[in-house]
Amino acid sequence: MPQLEFIDLKASYGLHTVLERVNLSIEKGEIVSVIGPSGSGKSTLLRVLMGLMHPERGSVRLNGRAVNYADKSAVRALRAEIVMVFQQYNLFQNMTVLDNVTITPTKIKGWPREQVEQEAIALLQRVGLSNRMRAYPDELSGGQQQRVAIARALALKPKVLCLDEVTAALDPELVKEVLDTIRELAQDGITMLIVSHEMGFVREVSSKVVFMAEGRVVESGSAQQVFDAPREPRTREFVGKILRH
Repeated sequence: MPQLEFIDLKASYGLHTVLERVNLSIEKGEIVSVIGPSGSGKSTLLRVLMGLMHPERGSVRLNGRAVNYADKSAVRALRAEIVMVFQQYNLFQNMTVLDNVTITPTKIKGWPREQVEQEAIALLQRVGLSNRMRAYPDELSGGQQQRVAIARALALKPKVLCLDEVTAALDPELVKEVLDTIRELAQDGITMLIVSHEMGFVREVSSKVVFMAEGRVVESGSAQQVFDAPREPRTREFVGKILRH
């Protein structure tokens, strides 16, 4: 049974359809990357998953059970298992790095402060920020702030980690440090759903690549298949363009 499924999903902004009949299944431990041109529905797919936008039709299934997005308790339960890291870091500017990572587990989840802090310190060490725990966000580079955001997400012990263009707001020289962090996390067996335009990275880490265009899943398969032997003309067109640049 897939850990996560999108079944016949449709979503719109007003009269504009942004997702149309999207079907996608993700197995536990898979690293699935969603690629495609701007406006293809990649980030909208994550917004629907997280309950930030309601589907018009179809369903999302988590561990075989459809999520009722009209039920706030069901959405809370989903967000206990699935955590998203956005393009923008959304850190609390008046809190230290350590406090940014520990506030939700302690204040919202009610987990023991001492245990949460120990785990947060270990996470910050893991993302290469053990020497910045007492710093404030405005004292960090963009890449460092994004790594704090990733540590904050991991502090909630998600079953699925979603990453939405997490390098999009970064200067090119800061991209590598964030991608290196994700590469390391990929070794842990956590299920990951990644929206990214970093094609070399996608090819390297993904167990499955999904190509979207005009709100639809055009093709999915292994990274090697999608990049080296795409079946669909639209995929070939996209891959041909990105490989030439």
